[in-house]
Amino acid sequence: MPDPAGPAPESPRQPLPRKAQIREENTVAILAAAEEVFAEMGFRGASTAAIAERAGVPKANLHYYFRTKNQLYARVLESIVTEWFEAADRFGISDDPVEAIDHYVRAKMELSRTRPAASKVFANEIIHGAPQLMVYLRTTLRNWAATRAADIDRWVAQGRIDPVDPYHLLFMIWAVTQHYADFSCQIQAVLDRDRLPRAEFDRAAEQITRIIVKGIGALDRRDAADAGASKGTAA
Repeated sequence: MPDPAGPAPESPRQPLPRKAQIREENTVAILAAAEEVFAEMGFRGASTAAIAERAGVPKANLHYYFRTKNQLYARVLESIVTEWFEAADRFGISDDPVEAIDHYVRAKMELSRTRPAASKVFANEIIHGAPQLMVYLRTTLRNWAATRAADIDRWVAQGRIDPVDPYHLLFMIWAVTQHYADFSCQIQAVLDRDRLPRAEFDRAAEQITRIIVKGIGALDRRDAADAGASKGTAA
């Protein structure tokens, strides 16, 4: 039963013991370096020696945290896919597809801005037939996509969007948002920028969201529903 006084305030996070803090810092540094090296050289071309050098740790230390290159590679892939999954958390709880898709697009665009190397690692894995990731794609990703597709079908059944194939809608969102990471040099060349500022990512996210929600009829249907509710209130 909920406490009528409300939840107790969270205790401030206690600082990690020095040993644990060093471990956390080294793990973060290794994973960040691994994203960059795997993105630049691919799985086959990357070496744990190159990753350790980029991270600024001895190779022996890297193998203390990650015993094999495969284990490190899997951790990089898992971390970016997990964040992509979390970006769509509004699908399951929102009856407003405009709000849910807007949140999803903006979150994925922010990941393309802040973690482009991780996205490129994933893209390279898929381009090469997903040799390390196929079982994951056929199980975890397939099940997640089925859940999100059911959410989209729910919006269709509620009359909130036009009838659409939910999987192809997901593919479209994946393609356009990840494009800004995977093909960043192409975008920078066309826009004549050395690097896209955050404001450009925000502007792109707004454009992408509007085009998608307009294309599936979500804006028109929401506006019509709001207009109907207003008339009912006036009556």
